[in-house]
Amino acid sequence: MSSIDAEALYRAVLEQIRAAYGAGFGGADGAVLAGIYSGGAWLAERLAHDLNVASFGVVNVALHRDDYAKKGLHTQASPTSLPFEVEGRRIVLVDDVLYTGRTVRAALNELYDYGRPASVELAVLADRGGRELPVAARFVGGMVDIPADATLVLAREAGEGGKERFTFHTEARAD
Repeated sequence: MSSIDAEALYRAVLEQIRAAYGAGFGGADGAVLAGIYSGGAWLAERLAHDLNVASFGVVNVALHRDDYAKKGLHTQASPTSLPFEVEGRRIVLVDDVLYTGRTVRAALNELYDYGRPASVELAVLADRGGRELPVAARFVGGMVDIPADATLVLAREAGEGGKERFTFHTEARAD
């Protein structure tokens, strides 16, 4: 596999969101950010900082996953935390990798447990194709080609001057 520049993908997503929303985040009527635990939450946190958004939400999809009976509840998962009203809001849902669409479906189910948003737009760093559900992202850092038997994993590490940076690596798929 060739190297995937997660920082370049991040910059592309940031610029797409900036172009679409400008200063249209926060406030009573503005759009809000919600990241899917865990990689999406990391991205939402950094996007909130870079877009000067006061807060962001974290969506835990564990209870809505269609493989919950097989995998159970992840012990490190934090509960869903949405510091805004979902009802009637424009939500930018953030995740690191879009693959089958099942995680996004679970995240939408979780969001709707809190109310009915006006709209939900998806932002992802990497789209690896292979959809099993009709899900598409509005904001995409880039398309990546990963073997079907591999998982693309986002990691955070300290960069220059202590500034956090994102990297991707692959792992064998655990089924």
